[in-house]
Amino acid sequence: MIGIIDFSSRQADPLGEVLLGAPAGHQAGPPPLRIEELRFGEAGDRPALAAYLDLRREVFVAEQGLFAGDDRDWRDEDPRHRVLIARSPQGDVLGGVRLGPATPGADVGWWVGGRLVVRRDDRRAHGAGTALILAACAHAEGAGALRFDATVQTRVEPLFARLGWQAIRPLTVAGAAHTLMRWPIGRIAALAGATKRELGPLLAGLSPGGAGFVGDDGAPVPGSDLVACCDAIVPSMVERDPDWAGWCSVLVNVNDLAAMGAEPVGLLDAVAGRDGSFAGRILGGLRRASQAYGIPVLGGHTQLGVPAALSVTALGRTPEPVPGGGGRPGHRIRLTADLGGGWRPGYAGRQWDSTTTRSRAELAAMLGSVAAARPAAAKDVSMAGIAGTLGMLAEASGCGAVLDVTAVPRPGAATVGDWLTCFPGFAMLTAAPPGAAGLPAGPAASAECGELVAGAGVRLRWPDGELTAAVPAAVTGMGTA
Repeated sequence: MIGIIDFSSRQADPLGEVLLGAPAGHQAGPPPLRIEELRFGEAGDRPALAAYLDLRREVFVAEQGLFAGDDRDWRDEDPRHRVLIARSPQGDVLGGVRLGPATPGADVGWWVGGRLVVRRDDRRAHGAGTALILAACAHAEGAGALRFDATVQTRVEPLFARLGWQAIRPLTVAGAAHTLMRWPIGRIAALAGATKRELGPLLAGLSPGGAGFVGDDGAPVPGSDLVACCDAIVPSMVERDPDWAGWCSVLVNVNDLAAMGAEPVGLLDAVAGRDGSFAGRILGGLRRASQAYGIPVLGGHTQLGVPAALSVTALGRTPEPVPGGGGRPGHRIRLTADLGGGWRPGYAGRQWDSTTTRSRAELAAMLGSVAAARPAAAKDVSMAGIAGTLGMLAEASGCGAVLDVTAVPRPGAATVGDWLTCFPGFAMLTAAPPGAAGLPAGPAASAECGELVAGAGVRLRWPDGELTAAVPAAVTGMGTA
């Protein structure tokens, strides 16, 4: 994944003297470098850290005069921060960069870096500046960051622009002209695009769900109080983990019904596998889930001697389905999510399992929460993740959305980047007028965390009030419901 590095700081983080790569016209490649991660407080890292700190004082205090006496600050004492250093083939420390969360306390997915420095004699010979920036970019995104900025001296802005950074606004730091630049992070938009972008063109003319419910999680059956929904499990997941696939085939369908305020009636399954033993493992997970949720399997179809496949159709009842596109600008967004459990083994950062340890009463309380609260709009969080699903709700409602990152209920074991892009066991996004009651969802956490606004797409709001684009435009292309 593409990473990002933030060199913003309340003090100067001078980059002007760091030359990124060899001079123009230089033909021979730079000598090989080794990038290492260090952590403050680790005994084995102390010599390299001391060399890095000495180099910072040499450049920032003695050479550039940006600090008086010392350039150290609270980040050098924060155990969440780490340093990446560049070593020469001989093992010498050529330079380094410091990075970590932007704010004290909880990591909210906004990382900053700083104190990027390279030895004067090695600024052109090795390309250490470029190597450190690229390594820090990858490291930060791997840690779940969704925002990274850089406060750079204006005269080196073109260098960062060539690497893909975007200029945000001019700043004055330590009396010198700087530019706040931002690395564009496409993690959320890429997930939404990969999972939902093709829906509009593919389904053109079908109007699934019918007027007012196009693109919804389920479809009201005309002339009745029935709601029908259908989900297929990714074949590679069925092959890899058939029992879990069976469980999830029930989970996703009952969540779809719950999003429309419908009470489940029953399930129909279509199972395929290479033999009876394999199909039995799929059906074992499906059976356990149907029992846990108290929903009968009414029938279905089983086929053997073929590649693995699994789809389930669910039926539910409600006289007044809650639409996914019933939101309006000014409505408050609420996330109600089960934060219990943990990452499914083998799916860390992608699938959160909170349901397999819940009782039937707990599951029923969560599934009935939308029906009890009757919000203006609701969607259960799908493969597009929390931010991508919010984009779908906003698109169906004919507007855009702002998501307040720090207000999103999140388990401590998940980074912000992972949580906003994973598939959770139970998570429901709802829109309602200000002051509306929350969802009575048993063990699930629930909090207002954003609002619908005029426009399109989804933006993230950060603790400093800054807004960054998460989903730049419509997610599915299906339009308003």
